[in-house]
Amino acid sequence: MLNKVQRRRQTMIGIGLAVSIIAAFVALHVWAVFFLPLKGTGWLLAVPLVAVLSWLSVGLFIIAHDAMHGSLAPGRRGVNLFFGRLTLLLYAGFWMDRLSPKHFDHHKHVGSERDPDFAADHPTRFWPWYLQFMVRYFGLREFLVLSVLVWSYVLVLGAPLGNLLLFWALPSILSSLQLFYFGTFLPHRHEETPFADEHKARSNDFGALASLLTCFHFGYHREHHLSPGTPWWSLPAKRRELKL
Repeated sequence: MLNKVQRRRQTMIGIGLAVSIIAAFVALHVWAVFFLPLKGTGWLLAVPLVAVLSWLSVGLFIIAHDAMHGSLAPGRRGVNLFFGRLTLLLYAGFWMDRLSPKHFDHHKHVGSERDPDFAADHPTRFWPWYLQFMVRYFGLREFLVLSVLVWSYVLVLGAPLGNLLLFWALPSILSSLQLFYFGTFLPHRHEETPFADEHKARSNDFGALASLLTCFHFGYHREHHLSPGTPWWSLPAKRRELKL
């Protein structure tokens, strides 16, 4: 259990990082979608911009994930709800209150047919598992919300459709692949080597920088299952602690 000082510190760091990621995403998103002309030097910026927006999109989801577990701001339910709802809406029009129960089902029934993140029929195959994963989480509601947002961007706000597809749709798709590959498929896929315990999760062996760039340390996945209250930015320290 965290004491008062530890909770305050974790909250301050978590909110500070969350605000930074949200601000960076919104600023780059608005500039790229509305103000960057896709000609000349604009095309030269396209690849790094898509890469950064994809990475920041992953960050939005990871913030919401911490909020679901209450580790963004320990003991402050309203703060966790606010940031969780905001970041999931920014990420892909998801609603935290609908997604959160499924995530806790994942922790409760990990690696079983009752685990919404697991493909019991395809425990070693990336694409069938990914498609099943997306169908479970991206339903009619999410499709309608995104459709309204897209047409609002184009018809009301005047966003160029090419910019919208390149700097919003593409980063969203790439970030979903990134999150799934490093945060679900690699940690939970079946291999010849059995899982270490009932959490049925593995961690990658990336260094801290590679871990941050690939999935905001969510690849240290066994550590997350062993300590769900540990925020993403503290998972490297938790990994070192558990290795002692």
